[in-house]
Amino acid sequence: MPKDTNPLRRRSPASPFSAFQRKKPGSRKSSLAEKEDAAVRLEDNGSICSLAPRRIPQDVVSLLRHIQSYQWQTIPERAAGMNSDRIGEVLRYRTALPPVVSLAHLHALSRSSTQTEREMARLVALGVVRKVTIPGRGKGGAAVGDGVVIMQDWKDRLRTEDGVSDEVKEKYSTLMNVHPTSPTVPTSSLTRDEVRQLTTHGFLTSPSALSSSLSDLFAAPGTSSLLNISSAGTKAPTGSMAAIGGLGAVHESGGGGSTLATRDNRPSHDKLSQEMSLALPGMGAYLKLLTEARLDLLHQLRNISPRFKEATLDTLKEKWEGNVLGDAASTAKRARGEWSGVLPGKTKKWRDFYGLEFEWVLAECVGSGAMELFDTGAVGTAVRAR
Repeated sequence: MPKDTNPLRRRSPASPFSAFQRKKPGSRKSSLAEKEDAAVRLEDNGSICSLAPRRIPQDVVSLLRHIQSYQWQTIPERAAGMNSDRIGEVLRYRTALPPVVSLAHLHALSRSSTQTEREMARLVALGVVRKVTIPGRGKGGAAVGDGVVIMQDWKDRLRTEDGVSDEVKEKYSTLMNVHPTSPTVPTSSLTRDEVRQLTTHGFLTSPSALSSSLSDLFAAPGTSSLLNISSAGTKAPTGSMAAIGGLGAVHESGGGGSTLATRDNRPSHDKLSQEMSLALPGMGAYLKLLTEARLDLLHQLRNISPRFKEATLDTLKEKWEGNVLGDAASTAKRARGEWSGVLPGKTKKWRDFYGLEFEWVLAECVGSGAMELFDTGAVGTAVRAR
């Protein structure tokens, strides 16, 4: 057929990019992603294993005092963003918390965990410090593990408690001195009324409340004995009495029948009730503050870098502070009333965490294994989620 020679047909000029090699859109996106990865990822020049402070002795008592000293930020005298009622609430909340330091925080500030554990064992045997078992173990970064309390702080808290009589305080102190290493103490020397006083004010608690995990709090009622029977078979040899839950398994799970054959082998409820765990008032508020602060800091780190979950310390601290600058010029502007940004008292740090310091929460996350520090060289120290 003859070619179209229509003179009115519109012809498009040749494209100047027609000579270039064409690429698929997918390959272009992948190359851009690689460039973005190379630009965003922080340089890693080696991990930082310890947050040991300078000019602070490495003995256990000095580290515990240091951890207690930098936990809270001082309330600003002017332009705090909080009225007098809120300031009073913050101060009362801080005072009500127990003087407990998590063992993870202590190891985060220690240069040698082995030396710290050896000294801890010696101080516990001498009655200088005491370990406290804290529920919620085995939950990753949210687990608190064990806590450490200086015995003098424990006795000071007991001495200032108005709802406990002086005689009961003396008996309680004797129990702690006689059993310095045991998490539970026998209460046979206390009357029911004395046990009630100590339990009501938070100085004694049931051992089952400390041995159970947080997931047990949401378990279906009536299944605890069945769970014990089901887990017994995994620990005992097949065909033995222990594999089916022991001699008193049927009666402990609510079954009937004669109890004469097993009454000597089954544990008595009176014997179990004589053992109770030592505790401190306000442990629930302390656990809530600690776990939520850890999770919030980890959440902020993931928001800064969703792909790599890493950021510099200055960037992460600015997020924790609520983007409120803490330099001298910004502080002077707030004092003069010239600050137009968010006041400190309106940020989440003060609204939910009562002025908890960033360095304190960071040490908790590093000690629990949720984060790790590394040196970038150019921009200083950075933190990465594990």
